[in-house]
Amino acid sequence: MAKIRPFKAIRPSRDKAYLVATRPYYAYKKHVLAAKLETNPYTFLHVINPEFHEDDKTEPNSVERYQKSRERLDEFIDDGVFIQDEIESLYLYRQSSEKGEFVGLIGGASVEDYKADKIKKHEATITSREKHFSDYLRIVECNAEPVLLFHREHETLNTLFDKIMKERPEYEFSTTQRIKHEIWLIQETPYLELIHAAYDEIDDIYIADGHHRSASSVRYSEEVNAAKDGLRNFFLAYFISEKNMQIMDYNRLVHDLSGLTREEFLEKLEEKFEVNLIKDVEHYERKMRSILLYIGLSWYEIKIPKEMINPNDVVDSLDTAILTREILDPILGIKDLKIDSRISFINGVKGLEGIEETVNEEKAICGFALFPVTVQQLKAAADNNKIMPPKSTWIEPKLRSGLTMYPLNHD
Repeated sequence: MAKIRPFKAIRPSRDKAYLVATRPYYAYKKHVLAAKLETNPYTFLHVINPEFHEDDKTEPNSVERYQKSRERLDEFIDDGVFIQDEIESLYLYRQSSEKGEFVGLIGGASVEDYKADKIKKHEATITSREKHFSDYLRIVECNAEPVLLFHREHETLNTLFDKIMKERPEYEFSTTQRIKHEIWLIQETPYLELIHAAYDEIDDIYIADGHHRSASSVRYSEEVNAAKDGLRNFFLAYFISEKNMQIMDYNRLVHDLSGLTREEFLEKLEEKFEVNLIKDVEHYERKMRSILLYIGLSWYEIKIPKEMINPNDVVDSLDTAILTREILDPILGIKDLKIDSRISFINGVKGLEGIEETVNEEKAICGFALFPVTVQQLKAAADNNKIMPPKSTWIEPKLRSGLTMYPLNHD
């Protein structure tokens, strides 16, 4: 039995939704971020980055910085950029692009479900990051970036969503990334009862993206001694069916061969693997247990032998784990992917072309492309309380901040 809570969202007025909605600030190049802050007075980036027009700067992740974010949010509310719903609602959100169509519900996820492991994790969190975000929530008293959760498909939800999406959405706009965003308000009691009944039949919820945000929300709830059924004992989340979610590869870029020449590196790989030159990568069929290497303007297939695969450990047998254990660590001396500056990551949205471009521009010496982790592998890791290697998955959809904010100023 999973819980999903309606809430009275703080959200943009209909005419300003397109201007308010934003990707995280770190997703923008510096000059693009500056241009958005300079030219768009309504972007939620002004709340996230409240000191753009100020000379008096505060320290990142400080109480003073968070207080300024709170002041900017209050200004947006006072100016009518944001309104608040008078009726507790769930929010049906559809995102459409060439990558596909994603449909799910924005609502409150239960802290109690998280603590009871009904909301399952596959990624470790860092205590300092948890504290920073819990401090932010305590001061700003609003959660603007949903955690992405997924669960098994439920036909009742599919049928209801189809019915609702025939009506005019509250928001409908497209971004320059050619992504269409639509949101419908669900306030009718019969609809809410159907949704709650469906989630009563769903046992397990999994975190797809947002482990630190969810852990921080739990920490915040404990710090303020939230009432069990109160708003502060839930956190903002986007609930989506596992069949309505896309897991993409998250690939590796290496910046230093640890003193080896290209030829020496390939020779060391051939001591452990079958390595084949790929003559036509455009027509190559990517598959699990084959890691692709781009180096010296050529692509190679690295076949993982059976003896390297541990059938009794879902995480240890992932291609991402094998790459680190058998290549990055022993051959290149890259032991900790979180802190080693010789390795970086590139998401699968950019494809093999993104790896080629980075290496050809000499921003990396080589790149490894990995077959995407499957939903079954991700669930198995979470079910067995295993932690996946860093940057194992890139998951779509990526949500915009500022469209449906979850208030935390009362219980």
